[in-house]
Amino acid sequence: MKALKLLFVITFLCSFFLPSPEADSCTSNLSLNVSIPFDTTNLLCLSVWDAQSFILRYAQTYANIWSFILSTPDTNSYIAMGFSVSGGMVGSSAMVGWVASRGASGGIKQYYLGGVTPNQVVPDKGNLQVIANSTFITLQNSRLFMVFQLQTADPLSSLIFATGSTGLFPAPPSFALTKHLDKVSTRIDYSKANIGSSQGDGNSSQVDGSTSQAPDSCVSNLNLSVPLLFDTTNLNCLPVWNAQGYILRYSQTSPNIWSFILSAPNTNSYIAMGFSPNGGMVGSSAIVGWISSNGAGGGMKQYYLTGLAPNQVVPDRGNLKVLTNSTFITSQSSRLYMAFQLQTNQPLSRLIYAFGPNGVFPSAPSFALTQHQDKVSITLNYATGSSALGKSYMNLKRSHGVLNILGWGILIIMGAIVARYFREWDPFWFYFHASVQFLGFVLGVIGVISGFVLNNQLHVDVTLHKALGIIIFVLACFQVMALLGRPKKESKVRKYWNLYHHNMGRILIILAVANIFYGIQLGKEGSGWNIGYGIVLAILLTMALTFETQLCSKD
Repeated sequence: MKALKLLFVITFLCSFFLPSPEADSCTSNLSLNVSIPFDTTNLLCLSVWDAQSFILRYAQTYANIWSFILSTPDTNSYIAMGFSVSGGMVGSSAMVGWVASRGASGGIKQYYLGGVTPNQVVPDKGNLQVIANSTFITLQNSRLFMVFQLQTADPLSSLIFATGSTGLFPAPPSFALTKHLDKVSTRIDYSKANIGSSQGDGNSSQVDGSTSQAPDSCVSNLNLSVPLLFDTTNLNCLPVWNAQGYILRYSQTSPNIWSFILSAPNTNSYIAMGFSPNGGMVGSSAIVGWISSNGAGGGMKQYYLTGLAPNQVVPDRGNLKVLTNSTFITSQSSRLYMAFQLQTNQPLSRLIYAFGPNGVFPSAPSFALTQHQDKVSITLNYATGSSALGKSYMNLKRSHGVLNILGWGILIIMGAIVARYFREWDPFWFYFHASVQFLGFVLGVIGVISGFVLNNQLHVDVTLHKALGIIIFVLACFQVMALLGRPKKESKVRKYWNLYHHNMGRILIILAVANIFYGIQLGKEGSGWNIGYGIVLAILLTMALTFETQLCSKD
């Protein structure tokens, strides 16, 4: 019995070091337990989707042979890598891979995205010339590794990465692909292994006859073919969305006048620049510009985002004081240049950039804005000209998860075990129980606060997760108040207090464990987090059952 209790204490100390999924990065060596049909020693490596930990390795093996290895966390869903002419999903060809049931089955197929509906995503078709017997996918250390080779002089540089819904995989006979759960688009300069190159697709001139895009950068001079109403010689410049080649130039013309020029690739879609009070889309005001049909028509409008539904994005409204006759958009050298001036002492620093679906533009009379195809949020320091990606919320998301797992999901359980099975170690058990529960309460409260901050940034629907979190927090507050009002042992009401305190604690633990696993699923952290917490939970449960058996035998 003493040995088991000693093991419990050791588990308590080790619980602070939760096992996490095996990481992969461009600084780690690629070591797969299966043979690959090409040399992997000289592969170039890029982090192509930081938010989902997607790592791409590639190399040009021969003059017309390109080899790829996409490494992603195993979230029990399919993964996809698409090659696009314009950066949009429609018209792209994608390699899709999956491993179902913890490695029991899997596969890889090429899909052609002829449209946005599921029946327009066609398996075993596409513009990629995949080399025979070069494709395979494997699951290793909680990560998927998808391998394939293409026969092409230059792969398209506009890439799309996506993940599918949990537990839904293509299956015979149709191998239909369900809608992606999340996606991101980016551009790659294969020769330099850089994300966000503004060069055109390598094969674009062969596919649609368009000329390649002329690059724009902060080291090149702004040379527009149309005059602007403000001086452009002293504009500050910074890249604000490397993955899409967005360049922002701005300056403070007078104490209350700010001038902006947003430069973006012309992907035959609208472009948008939003000013947000909190980093989220809801409540922000955006300047949206477009030029359609190869320059035949275009326009600019302010939109106010009162909500996420299309009918809640209202044209000609917003909190931006746009100077009259200062707005202008032009297409030049395959890029859009959107210029405008704002009357304000200091523009909002939380900015959102987005672009719309290919070929779909606002039009009279409603000028309704279709949902963006991709977006990014940044924080801009106007004084220094520096920016930071808004996707730092990933750190906040994981901090939220770790704090709640440690607080509600481990320490509270340990404190309950001590209170029930360690009473012969009086008064040690009481002080240990109170200290551990208080530490768990503090970590849990910080985790709840970080969750509210995260929800305020992301504006995602996590109603059930948030409701359970609030209930757990309220129950924990009741437990703390009950401890402060704990009657003496000889008191007649002590047995009722015990009944309340013990059962309230059990309910709290059950809800906390359920909400932790649900939160891991919502956060798409993969099976590694589930397994890691599940192992700690199994150890605690095994100890509790063992102690309970010993206690029953004594009685």
